[in-house]
Amino acid sequence: MRHLLQWPALCAGGGLLAVGAVGIVAVAAVAAPAAERTVSVTVMKFEFIPDTINLKKGEPVVVDLSSLDRRHGFNVPELGLRTDVLPDESVKIRLVPDKAGRFLFRCDNFCGDGHEDMQGVIVVSE
Repeated sequence: MRHLLQWPALCAGGGLLAVGAVGIVAVAAVAAPAAERTVSVTVMKFEFIPDTINLKKGEPVVVDLSSLDRRHGFNVPELGLRTDVLPDESVKIRLVPDKAGRFLFRCDNFCGDGHEDMQGVIVVSE
């Protein structure tokens, strides 16, 4: 008889484990990272196209940079981003902005007269 009395306790314990497992799955689904969005930027003498990149705070983004003519730079000091962009190659930078604001980016490889105006802005909203 003692064994029969223990059986409901074992079943109840098993039920709690099942509920616990469901809880873990629900938490994992909420914590899953968002899908990355790709923003393509074309670079050529004296311009970035587009020259404004709009992002949301916490949104994972891949910035895909390609140059049409020569070596350029992509430098966003406030976000800690820096890379060279070479002709006929694609450079991908992964970014998850952790603060809202306006962050200037510039070409930091001298590319001729007009280079000083080669800039853009990343706008991160809440």
